[in-house]
This record gives sequence, structure tokens and C-alpha cells, in this order.
Amino acid sequence: MSKNKELTFEEAMEKLEVIVEKLEEGDVPLEKAINYYQEGMNLSKLCNDKLKNVQEKMAQIMNEQGDLEEFDIQEEE
Repeated sequence: MSKNKELTFEEAMEKLEVIVEKLEEGDVPLEKAINYYQEGMNLSKLCNDKLKNVQEKMAQIMNEQGDLEEFDIQEEE
């Protein structure tokens, strides 16, 4: 992941999907699989952080508008 340009949520998800596909193929050498896994975990954290940030912004907007009903992002298990 480039330090110069932070990925958008969509870009991170696309990269994560490619990594998952490669790992699911099963014919990746161990060292490369570990690198893919580490990159995938970093991308997953980035996506999760972006979603939390959006959730916080939406809660702030709702509070500013006087809308008292809060929402919560449901995580898949």
C-alpha cells in the first residue's frame, strides 16, 4: 500500500478481493501467501477504520439535525 496516497474504501476493497481470490486458489508459495495475508489484514483494517469514521460522521450529522435515532453497523459473522 502506497504511503503517498491513501486508498479509498472502494480501492481497498478491490485489492482485498484480489488477495482473497489468490489465497483461495491455494497454489501460492508460503512466503507469498504470508505477504498476501499481511497486506490483506492491513487492507481489512483500513476498510474497517473508514467504516467506523463514516459511522461517527453520520451520528454527528444526525445529532446536529436533532434526529435521535442512532444506528449501528452490523458486522457479518
